[in-house]
Amino acid sequence: MTGSQIVTVLLLAAGATGVALLQPRLAQAAHAAGEREDVYALPPPAQLHAATLGWDAAAVDLLWSTLLVQYGTHWSEHHEFTDTPRYADAILELEPSYRPLYKYIDTMLVYRPLRGTADDARMARAYLERGTREMPTDAILWLNLGEFEAFMGPSYISDPDEQAAWRREGAVNIGHAVELGALPERALTAASLLTEAGQCAVAMHYLERAYAMTEHPSMAEQHARIGLKLEQLRNNCPSAP
Repeated sequence: MTGSQIVTVLLLAAGATGVALLQPRLAQAAHAAGEREDVYALPPPAQLHAATLGWDAAAVDLLWSTLLVQYGTHWSEHHEFTDTPRYADAILELEPSYRPLYKYIDTMLVYRPLRGTADDARMARAYLERGTREMPTDAILWLNLGEFEAFMGPSYISDPDEQAAWRREGAVNIGHAVELGALPERALTAASLLTEAGQCAVAMHYLERAYAMTEHPSMAEQHARIGLKLEQLRNNCPSAP
């Protein structure tokens, strides 16, 4: 073997040894980068108005689209995503009545990768409640709040008393949504939940309102179902008038 060939072999051997020594550290660094919390580069919400130079609506659309992309990307990569509240607070600072956020915020918080927590459920509820304060006559937002409280939210809560309280308040909010114009048959859902909670009088209140709202012939089927449930409550509930 010539001298140049020996030098080449030694260089290859040194390179292979270097790769072998560095590979574990590189793999560890790559893994740590994948687990590291994402960098959120926007200023605090209170400073956003100045930062957008008056282009609040455009900034809101950009923030919302970015949030959707980030949420979807993290889901597809099975990577933790905890920045939803930061984006939400920024959006609501610029536009407190931004309806798309209130429509999907509960899903983004509790169905986030890897899994939402009880604190996430409480936070989602707080955002939904804010939506009903910002738009108090929006039946869909009240319905979203009520259904989250009655069904999805309690599954993240471990305390049975807190779960029961959520379901009661959810039923009341579903009933209020019907009064504001949500589908009258939703009153049946509210009535069932309220009856289970021992609040027959409140259940009948919502059913009576829904029954009156479905008197048109086009709603005959819903009218009959609501009337049947109302009659059952009147016959079976101790507090029935």
